[in-house]
Amino acid sequence: MHWMAETLDRRVSPDAMWPLARSAIVLAMNYAPEADPLARLADRQLGNISVYALGRDYHEIIKGKLKTLAQWLVSATRAEAKVFVDTAPLMEKPLAAAAGIGWQGKHTNLVSREFGSWLFLGVILSAANLKVDDGEIDHCGTCHACLDICPTRAFPAPYQLDARRCISYLTIEHEGHIDRSYRQAMGNRIYGCDDCLAACPWNKFAVAARETKLTARADLAEVKLDQLLKLDDAQFRKLFASSPVRRSGRNRFIRNVLIAAGNSSNVTLVPQIKVLLDDTSPLVRAMAIWALAQLDRASFQQEKRARAAQEEDEAVQLEWQEALS
Repeated sequence: MHWMAETLDRRVSPDAMWPLARSAIVLAMNYAPEADPLARLADRQLGNISVYALGRDYHEIIKGKLKTLAQWLVSATRAEAKVFVDTAPLMEKPLAAAAGIGWQGKHTNLVSREFGSWLFLGVILSAANLKVDDGEIDHCGTCHACLDICPTRAFPAPYQLDARRCISYLTIEHEGHIDRSYRQAMGNRIYGCDDCLAACPWNKFAVAARETKLTARADLAEVKLDQLLKLDDAQFRKLFASSPVRRSGRNRFIRNVLIAAGNSSNVTLVPQIKVLLDDTSPLVRAMAIWALAQLDRASFQQEKRARAAQEEDEAVQLEWQEALS
């Protein structure tokens, strides 16, 4: 845990959400992996989950630590305090940079000379006027490794991110069908993407996270696509009960798994994909169509003749028509 104090500045974090706020304490927790996460991209039979989501949900872990610190702060300053971990429209990264924890790199994420790119952030807003720490300057220099590695070219320029092209956004936040122009680039990434973080040279100074609750679960670090394709809603909730993955919901998650299956070149997945052509979710049915078309064109044509005319969902109908385009 690393923390600094910074008096609130309306340019980086409006205090309209809490008029009493006078200072912000920004905390950063290291979650650096023990091994290079890019290595897991090579095995297309595995579903690749972002490093941050392989352990326990960080929101609850950090919130508990923040509350402990906030209680001490209230006692020491006699001023009210509030705790935030992705629970309000706070601009944590600019605040963290102003507080001296790191700087926003060209990939727009925070980078620390001590911990590299692997940092969770949390904020305590305090009604006390606290001593201000020095901010951190940019140390990216001429490096653009994070920009070059992005599979979907989500960075139109350094320090700019087009979230609509970002695999993390597409696999976690995007609720609809993923545009076919991004599907092959997703590879086996089924929840999040670590490429731009992992490529940062400052990670050579990072050490593996010491918080045991953030340790990667073995059953998620190397989970096979054929296992994931079988998940119904209850099984999904059970498997990801204490994981951030649960927030995506089963249908969006299986959508992502089907894209990974379509990119796997593994024709043994075809029977499971055919089962999902009858899924109750149009999101799942559409991606099952795409995955089938990638792995077995003959089966795709056969299923299209039997099913396309009966499909009532427009997006799924369109997938039958354009899956091979």
